[in-house]
Amino acid sequence: MSGREGVWWRPDLLGWWIGALFAAGATLFLVPGVAALGSSDRWIVVGFACGAVFFTCAAALQLLAASEAPHRALHRRPPLRPRAWMPARVDWIAAAVQFPGTILFNVNTLDALNRALSADQADVRVWTPDMIGSACFLVASALAFANTEHAWLSWRPRDLDWRIAAANLVGAVAFGVSAVAAYVRPESGAAVSDAVANGATAVGALGFLVGALLLLPQAQRQALRAG
Repeated sequence: MSGREGVWWRPDLLGWWIGALFAAGATLFLVPGVAALGSSDRWIVVGFACGAVFFTCAAALQLLAASEAPHRALHRRPPLRPRAWMPARVDWIAAAVQFPGTILFNVNTLDALNRALSADQADVRVWTPDMIGSACFLVASALAFANTEHAWLSWRPRDLDWRIAAANLVGAVAFGVSAVAAYVRPESGAAVSDAVANGATAVGALGFLVGALLLLPQAQRQALRAG
């Protein structure tokens, strides 16, 4: 395997799988998001539902990685110390917040398959989990971005970790805009703006796709550092 291939193809690394699964999920949001700007075909909603599954799988692995990182550094597991509760670590908090957000996206996209919902039902079963899930993504992405330079605002475009966090933050903000625009007005039964909702979904998915693809060389770099 050449050095170049090793950067992008490392299925032996957990970080590589996280990036690959996030990339698959982002693609399955990006393509339908763009298509939804001019179509309402059923495959679009199915694509979103499939993308949410990939997001959940990736987020679960990311939470696992955040839980395991300190133990790998110690080369052992301290007795009676729970792996899954590490509120003092920002990366763990971000992963722990993001994971339930992805589950809510599964709820949101699966319920969206039902086109017989009333406006009130759509707001409760589709919009509400979408809004809460987007909020989870925004909080997680903001924490991850701040954690890269230990500051809420920073500008380090040459740093790989910063670029990943920045791309994900852009994606999270766009998903938040999409969620707000997707609210269904009870009096009309129409969303605030389908165009904004779908366009922001596509922009958000693109941000997450860029961040996910950058996770692949990051996984290689982390492996080299670990020796």
